[in-house]
Amino acid sequence: MSTTTDVKTCTAASSSETQKLQPVTDRGYSLGSQGIHNLAFGGILPKNQRPRFSDKLKERRHVLEHMAGTFRVFGRRGFNEGPAGHISVRDPVDPETFWINPLGLHFSQIDVSSLVHVNSEGEILSDGNQAAINAAGFRIHAQLHKSRPDINAACHAHTVYGKAWAAFGKELEMINQDACIFYKNHSVYQDFGGVVLDSEEGKRLAESLGSNKAVLLQNHGLLTVGETIDEAGYLFTLLERTCEVQLQVEMASRAGLQRNIIGDDEAYYTYYNTSDPESLYSSFQSDYNYELKLTNGEFLQ
Repeated sequence: MSTTTDVKTCTAASSSETQKLQPVTDRGYSLGSQGIHNLAFGGILPKNQRPRFSDKLKERRHVLEHMAGTFRVFGRRGFNEGPAGHISVRDPVDPETFWINPLGLHFSQIDVSSLVHVNSEGEILSDGNQAAINAAGFRIHAQLHKSRPDINAACHAHTVYGKAWAAFGKELEMINQDACIFYKNHSVYQDFGGVVLDSEEGKRLAESLGSNKAVLLQNHGLLTVGETIDEAGYLFTLLERTCEVQLQVEMASRAGLQRNIIGDDEAYYTYYNTSDPESLYSSFQSDYNYELKLTNGEFLQ
């Protein structure tokens, strides 16, 4: 079904950061290497590890299949909102260009052949779908890819709970384990200037993201980034769900219930062991594979 069989499976990711936490608690946390091996047990690593490619054309095909699959996941989760919302992925063959969705096509209908290849000047390239793209989407994603060479994918949509929590212009609280994936790794863009039809607004938005993996766009929506589309896609679905829980906690607090905030040591320990690109890639595969089964791989066309 998929065309991405010629790949090298990566081993567990490692990190040069082996610092020991200096906890204010007595838990004595220490940090080893990051990677999916921290989440697996039984001496067997999960099958859904991030692949490595020696052939850039095969890598492109894999990226586009997973990009189309991410749109299908977003569509199933109800993230579509008229012409709003876009995902972009840097092209592995020509990193100065990127792929993005066509304007006006529902997320649930997107497949590989729907995707549009565009350069940094906004020119539609001949090897992708010849279709118009979202003007605001281009301005946002062009600036993101220019300012963050370390990321290859970005997801933005106007989701219900994301829009609701973003209206407060506040960061998320560390009120559960999943929220800790965004611990000190998300920001808030409070300078809403209307629909992004000006390249300067795109630059300000990219600057607000900084080195983080997510940004809450006040009065607008959510945006996540990653080394892979799978990482960015998983972070987006998680961020939307985290906003939903945050809003529910806010309402319960108004009813008199006391919320408990996770401490910095515990939050960072959780973040460190669950938020690396390899783990987040793997975390998205259950949704991607479910979409493959639901559609019988239709979006691979």
